[in-house]
Amino acid sequence: MSTLSATPRFRQEVRATGLLALPLVLGHVSTGLIAFVDNTIAGHHGTDTFAAVSIGTALLWLPMLVPIGTLISLTASVSQLHGAGRERDIGPLFRQALWLGVGLSVLMFAFLSVVPAFLPAFGIAPEIVPGATSFLHAIRWGVPALTLYFCMRYLSEGMHWTLPTMLLGFGGLLVLGPLGYALCNGRFGFPELGAEGLGIASSVTMWVQALCFAAYLWKTRRFAHLRLFGHFEPPRWRAIWDLLRTGLPIGITVLMEGGLFIITALLIGRIGAVEASAHQIAINVAQLCFMIPMGVAEATTVRVGHAVGSNDPLGVRRATWAGYAIVLVTQMLSITVLLLGHDAVVRLYTDDLAVAALASTLLLYAATFQFPDGIQVLSAGALRGLKDTRVPMFIAMFAYWGVGMPLGAGLGLGLGWGPQGMWIGLIMGLTAAAVLMGWRLRVSSQRLFHRAAP
Repeated sequence: MSTLSATPRFRQEVRATGLLALPLVLGHVSTGLIAFVDNTIAGHHGTDTFAAVSIGTALLWLPMLVPIGTLISLTASVSQLHGAGRERDIGPLFRQALWLGVGLSVLMFAFLSVVPAFLPAFGIAPEIVPGATSFLHAIRWGVPALTLYFCMRYLSEGMHWTLPTMLLGFGGLLVLGPLGYALCNGRFGFPELGAEGLGIASSVTMWVQALCFAAYLWKTRRFAHLRLFGHFEPPRWRAIWDLLRTGLPIGITVLMEGGLFIITALLIGRIGAVEASAHQIAINVAQLCFMIPMGVAEATTVRVGHAVGSNDPLGVRRATWAGYAIVLVTQMLSITVLLLGHDAVVRLYTDDLAVAALASTLLLYAATFQFPDGIQVLSAGALRGLKDTRVPMFIAMFAYWGVGMPLGAGLGLGLGWGPQGMWIGLIMGLTAAAVLMGWRLRVSSQRLFHRAAP
């Protein structure tokens, strides 16, 4: 890498990736701040409300990771078409992605309607079940808007235009903050609904973001030549199947990683409200840190996909190493913040001393997995740009569920180490993923060079 990093073209690639990633990072941070707003409002309303929102959020995002990950294949497909000069094919592809998003949202709505009945069977503490149920029943109405929003977002990002992700993300905070506070606490003439109020506010926010994004794509000149909404187009099953064939392994890969964190939250929820609340604080802070490498990884997907479409293997290598360089720097900053500011961060979430003490300890564990987490997500992003999605899916299954979950459950529940044992499992699962994803990226990129060789 030393020779590569010394070249002007590599420095240009770092700059291009950074500029592309910045709005994505800020957009992801705004998404994380939405969870922060929910958690902060719930935490100050009461420990039981906090725990209910924590469990409800986990049960929302566990299955939601599949449609989000599946639809992200649109980014690489659009980027490759853009790089190959085949922009006339982008509009039809986008319209089929919308149909896919609608279908996935129907499945999600059905899941969220049924799963609350099984909360007692999961062993969730009885005081948490009513609030978690009302939260899920309220937020399910926003799921169709959420899947359509991600279709539009991935289209825009594949075309190297990431500003809407940032603006709409922070715009959502302006809706969620006051509305969530009012509905949860019974202010400004609204009834006090607790966790249910936060679910309603989140659902409304999702629809506002989706409708604003649709209006933007309809009116903007930037994408006028794509004729995204030029005419109605019925589902074309072959095109939808092509999206699923590339995207579903990505969805499962994302589910394997996200599911590790979410099932960990559910298992900790069996211990009690204090442990569930402390874990939610720590995981929310860790997720905010994760938004930076995630945004860089998505920008790397776009840059790698564009280089593939342009038949530029050296461009693929530059884009990959530029992503790694940025991620290593940003993860060092996250580690510094977590090590030096863990107590101050926790005080923003809760006044409960028992919750705060445990959450502060867990943030030290979060600092430990910053480097492996950044490396694995960047490697996965580059692999998506190469449309190499099947092997990474199996890697994720092994790393997170063959290493991380058995170790975490064994230490946390089997040996009685509690949340700390579960977090050791998280660390080891992410480390295994970082090593194996990096190996797969090396193999896949070498194959690209061999195919391009005369």
